[in-house]
Amino acid sequence: MLSSFFVIAQTTGDVADAGKAIALALGIGLGSLGAGIGIGTIFGSMIQAVARQPELRGELQGIQWLGFALTEAVVFYGLIGGLLAYVLI
Repeated sequence: MLSSFFVIAQTTGDVADAGKAIALALGIGLGSLGAGIGIGTIFGSMIQAVARQPELRGELQGIQWLGFALTEAVVFYGLIGGLLAYVLI
């Protein structure tokens, strides 16, 4: 992590750009971590629910995919927001 900071600082001569790059990487990484935890929770809950009441699988599956899509969208919002902040600031 610090090696990328020094490489960017040496090639551009601007430490602010290196700091922005590290902030972007940390923001995207933490956003992905949160989404991974959320998606794991969604699918784990789905498995438990179907194990308890298999007849509700069809109804629960639509809710599962909706939750997955919304959780995954958080990562893309974080990526776009981070890139916009990196470029505009």
